[in-house]
Amino acid sequence: MQKQRVAFHTLGCKVNFYDTESLWQMFERAGYEQVDFHDEADVYLINTCTVTHEGDRKSRQMIRRAVRQNPDATVVVTGCYAQMAPGEVLGISGVDLVVGNQHRDQLLPWIEQVQRERTPFHTVTSMLPQKTFEDFDVPLFVNRTRASLKIEDGCNHFCTFCIIPHARGLVRSRKPESVLRQARRLVDAGYLEIVLTGIHTGGYGEDLDGYTLAHLVDDLARVKGLRRIRISSIEASEITDELIDAIGRSDQVCRHLHIPLQAGDSAVLKRMNRHYTIEEYANKLEKVRRALPELAVTSDMIVGFPGETDAAFEQSLAFVTEQGFAELHVFPYSRRKGTPAATFADQVPDEVKAERVARMMEVSDALRLSYARQFVGRSLEVIPEERVETPQGSMLIGHADNYMRVAFPGDDRQLGSLAEVIVSEAGLEHSYGQLSRTLIERPAALDAEDEQVQAVADREEGTFAQAQ
Repeated sequence: MQKQRVAFHTLGCKVNFYDTESLWQMFERAGYEQVDFHDEADVYLINTCTVTHEGDRKSRQMIRRAVRQNPDATVVVTGCYAQMAPGEVLGISGVDLVVGNQHRDQLLPWIEQVQRERTPFHTVTSMLPQKTFEDFDVPLFVNRTRASLKIEDGCNHFCTFCIIPHARGLVRSRKPESVLRQARRLVDAGYLEIVLTGIHTGGYGEDLDGYTLAHLVDDLARVKGLRRIRISSIEASEITDELIDAIGRSDQVCRHLHIPLQAGDSAVLKRMNRHYTIEEYANKLEKVRRALPELAVTSDMIVGFPGETDAAFEQSLAFVTEQGFAELHVFPYSRRKGTPAATFADQVPDEVKAERVARMMEVSDALRLSYARQFVGRSLEVIPEERVETPQGSMLIGHADNYMRVAFPGDDRQLGSLAEVIVSEAGLEHSYGQLSRTLIERPAALDAEDEQVQAVADREEGTFAQAQ
């Protein structure tokens, strides 16, 4: 009997990509064959995003593309857009099944039901009452040198611009023993770096009995063979002295933290329902930089939030420059139905938002180049991840512990190794360097033939970069 073919497309954040990989494990165990999303499949699964209107639009676009590719296929939609607008999604011609961000362990029986009965339906209920972390292991990833490890789901903060607590629910932490068990499996599979990820990673442990992110960092540091621990994102209000101490005493924690700021003006932050002032934020940066010298701090910025005056925006520009961020992710404010900010009267015109985005991006580029330049002539430990074509020729490229992407001449056998690279030239998209020596050889586990990894690589080509 021919295997059923399944194709995936993922939009949005690292958590969505992790969730898609966990769903593929279920399909694989059920005997499915995975094919590229652009090929004909029996089942298409689109994991959607709803952080902005653009996320909604792209989600609808990919749903319709799946329907066009095989009108007889079963089209399944999950993720945050599905959670927040199930009726709207089910109303798209050709959609068969809409599943929110819970009970996805029942996907396969539901798919069988809709294939048998040919009656579309959705199974979406409120996320807020959910108390349990949906625990799925992911043993392999498209990027064989950096593995994500989801430790948490949900958010308790309810920022006035954000719909995510309604889409993802409140904080639910993965049990420490489950995190550590998967970390050991990932190291055994050949990964040198593990990225701790979640919707609200810094909230890890809020629902556990006294066990915090600081304890988890300490325990992960004792996992034999784990070279790097990278914390994907953390709120300034959750960088406790206990966590700073744990970071400072660990040899594995990367010199990179993504600490969302959103606005560099305290009045705007208060309207956003952020839980800090710019003075408190700056104080946390000072403390954590003492623990991790030469730390790369990246951040998110929303420009054009309702009520953001010209003076407030200028204050934001001055603050991010003063703090010396390594990079900024800049977004125009997106009005989301169901959030308090959507009802604020003093909305900023789109043309003003566009102009402010451009100015903030100019500052980000200058900060990024400034951070990279301090490492010219110095060595960085780089895990080469892929081969790319650059203006200087074909090179290996990978991330240093401070998240700088460094390209250098090398042999493909070095992919997945840990290399010492001397930085020779700073750049925006990536910097250049020369290989000094190999510190850790490519783990033997990476050399095994693995058709699953190749299938995932084929599927994610051109989309995985969205989650970086």
